[in-house]
Amino acid sequence: MLRIFKIYRPNQVARYVKSYFRGRIFIMGVGGFEFDSGRLLPPKSGDLKALNVLTEVNKEIQILSGIVM
Repeated sequence: MLRIFKIYRPNQVARYVKSYFRGRIFIMGVGGFEFDSGRLLPPKSGDLKALNVLTEVNKEIQILSGIVM
């Protein structure tokens, strides 16, 4: 299943990824991502904006999990 986020909100994306554990998402203006094991995987394109989103969402997932590194 593909979830489309019309507005990028890191906390909302992190809650979705953490709760569904595996799947695909699309964020308008950023691009598509796959996630597995409750974490976003690096996109196939090396777009800097997409990599920043990846890092930000994965940090939010760590915060939600209570594991802060």
